[in-house]
Amino acid sequence: MAVRIRLKRLGRTHRPFFRVCAMDARTPRDGRAIEELGYYDPMVKDVDARAILNGERIDYWLGVGAQPTENVKTLIKKYGASGTHLEKQRAALERLNMKVGHVPFEKAGASPPQEEDASQEQAVESEA
Repeated sequence: MAVRIRLKRLGRTHRPFFRVCAMDARTPRDGRAIEELGYYDPMVKDVDARAILNGERIDYWLGVGAQPTENVKTLIKKYGASGTHLEKQRAALERLNMKVGHVPFEKAGASPPQEEDASQEQAVESEA
């Protein structure tokens, strides 16, 4: 089976969104994917924050013979596991998170919601 790594188009009219997928070469562009390896959102204003890729899985698929399309090859070169723009991407994602007002749990000094729920359940069980 020949595997291609390509962009699967989602989104709506005038608002494209793409998933980077490993697909059988015979499937249509927007058909069933074997595995989703990341995404690309061309509408994000900061160029280096547009693509988020799972470098380990992409390296696996390339290792077993998958062939990337031209556009995906460019994204892998820039943002893959050993990409040339990884530092710029990290900085762009930090800026994007700060603009939106998102503060990671570690920086805010609070614990994630899942841990709080678990501690409350333990307290209820100990009271009973």
